[in-house]
Amino acid sequence: MELKYHKTLTQEKWSQYSFSRQILMIANELKRVGNWLEKDDRDEARLCYDRAFELLFLTVSLVKESNKLRELLRFKEACAGFYASNFPTIKRNSALLEVLLTLDKDSFVLLHPAGNA
Repeated sequence: MELKYHKTLTQEKWSQYSFSRQILMIANELKRVGNWLEKDDRDEARLCYDRAFELLFLTVSLVKESNKLRELLRFKEACAGFYASNFPTIKRNSALLEVLLTLDKDSFVLLHPAGNA
């Protein structure tokens, strides 16, 4: 798989990251989407989605557990819907980010430490 935005990243290198770290790196791109939407810059937001998709595709290609794969593919479909539409609101993008984080307990707890208590 040739990557457009993460040129130095290979599937082998990506596989060395834990699933939690992969989710957090995808989440980082979605967080950037929200930042660009706040600035009303849809072009930059679209680039962030592009980068998130690259990372998501890499993650999907590595997941072997059927339940985890099914949920990742559902998430990818939701992202694609936002991408193909006129883009989500900041609130809907935040909800999408939260859905992503629920796919991995460790990532969720890391970004929501108060909810862990």
